[in-house]
Amino acid sequence: MNREYHRWHSPRLGRDMELLIFGHAGAKALMFPTREGRFWEYDQLGVVTSLADKIEAGHIQLYCVEGLAQETFYDRSRSPGDRLRRYHAFEDYVLNEVMQLMAVRNGHDCTMAVGCSLGAFQAASLAFRHPQYFRKLVLLSGRYDLTLKVESFGDLFEGYYDDGVYYLNPSHFLPGLECEWRLECLRRMDIVLAIGRDDPFLDNNRHLSRVLWEKGVGHQIQIWDGRAHRGSAWRRMAPLYV
Repeated sequence: MNREYHRWHSPRLGRDMELLIFGHAGAKALMFPTREGRFWEYDQLGVVTSLADKIEAGHIQLYCVEGLAQETFYDRSRSPGDRLRRYHAFEDYVLNEVMQLMAVRNGHDCTMAVGCSLGAFQAASLAFRHPQYFRKLVLLSGRYDLTLKVESFGDLFEGYYDDGVYYLNPSHFLPGLECEWRLECLRRMDIVLAIGRDDPFLDNNRHLSRVLWEKGVGHQIQIWDGRAHRGSAWRRMAPLYV
């Protein structure tokens, strides 16, 4: 299996950023890690191995990026507004640096966004706001409202709310989305949500599913047994949906 390590200084973030590429051809999968994960997480968890047949056959190529959760949503040394601004800089890096690399390296016409847990939020937020860049969206064990308080999970903006928070969270901005061009882009996208029956964000996934149906956006929602919020579940999910 082709494996490549890349590192460069991002002018948008003012720091070096790293990523791993797995595969040589096929649909391009932009892979966002979990809250604690790094760019090597999907290799470490065995998700890459679970996709090895598709990767080696040239059906998919993975681009595993950093998520910068500890510099954005979980950086308590920053104010909520500064966390949001730092996250927008991260998204600029993904859209204008990582995706440029993907386009240069691989001319396949399908790009998908994939993520688990917080990575699913990142993939969903990006793809729902920029649907013209993506043909597929695979969301595993995701949370789509970072202000939601469930179990030990709290409001990551600590009560702070502005248009930036509204337009970042799919559960907030999708119900009010009326732009027909964006909706048509979303309707052409292959969307999969997979969540455990005992996952604390099951209701949030069901809410997102209802909103998508109300907007005429077709998708799958797959409910797995148990909590399914762990690497062993994602290794089983990934080959079915990616």
